[in-house]
Amino acid sequence: MEETEKESIKSASDEISSEFKTLINAKDLDSLKQLQNLILGRLQDSNAVLSHFNEYSEHCYAEVSTDFSRNTRLLKSMKSDLDYIFLKLRNMKAKIISTYPDALPDNTTIQALDQRPDLEMPQ
Repeated sequence: MEETEKESIKSASDEISSEFKTLINAKDLDSLKQLQNLILGRLQDSNAVLSHFNEYSEHCYAEVSTDFSRNTRLLKSMKSDLDYIFLKLRNMKAKIISTYPDALPDNTTIQALDQRPDLEMPQ
């Protein structure tokens, strides 16, 4: 019985597959295959371009990263130096004002002394 059962299953599956083949148009399948191949080619091209760009970007980053980190350290050092300088200047100014109160002008005197035109204001 096994033989006849296998043969009946095979004939049934052949019948169903032939019915499915009649449902699908061969031209439509061919056009779908062509479109899929076209899309595959475009995706492969895009992938190649992106891979090349990634390699180029990695190379550029490797060149620039050392300069960037060195310049960052330099700027941080300059900032700390300037902070120290301005702290010293404030301390010196405070000492001068405490010793000689009239040595440095206040804001009203500065405005009276500064008679330059304001270039930011439209005339």
